[in-house]
Amino acid sequence: MRSFREMLKANEVHCLEAAVSAAVILEQHGYAPLLLDLESWDLLDHVLFVFQHKGRWGSIARSRDIGLHGRKPVFRSIRDLVWSYFDTYVDFSGRIKGYAVTNLYELGTYDWRFSPRKMTKIEDHLRAIPHKRIYSSDKRYEKLLAHYHRYKKRYPDRTPTYYSSRSVWLR
Repeated sequence: MRSFREMLKANEVHCLEAAVSAAVILEQHGYAPLLLDLESWDLLDHVLFVFQHKGRWGSIARSRDIGLHGRKPVFRSIRDLVWSYFDTYVDFSGRIKGYAVTNLYELGTYDWRFSPRKMTKIEDHLRAIPHKRIYSSDKRYEKLLAHYHRYKKRYPDRTPTYYSSRSVWLR
């Protein structure tokens, strides 16, 4: 949980650090420092930087899983953007159950840009804010999970890339 400055020193990044880094950089270009927290059933949340361009929503994100990277700004709403992550979030234990957006300015004078200390305040804030529920059918989830299991059985060392929505992902 490092700040932008500390993340650059360490030369490695987790999803929250990537989102904060994007917020620091794009804040300098007039974008609000908005973070989106995808809440999962397995308690392995994913955090993204979200932005609007020409009235459409997009995201910047980093993950070990290719399907959880950023999205081009083509979505009409945050909810639509969140749904673009639903299929790719399904793995052996993951399923999106809700989401929340926060502006880092809500943290007041907290130094989320350059602090040398751990950034636990951001993580605590993301856990504390109310999340909107995403309701999906169990049938859809079970179909995605079965597909994931078949893929991993056949290709245990690969990350799935079979998603039809890849055309709106950032590359």
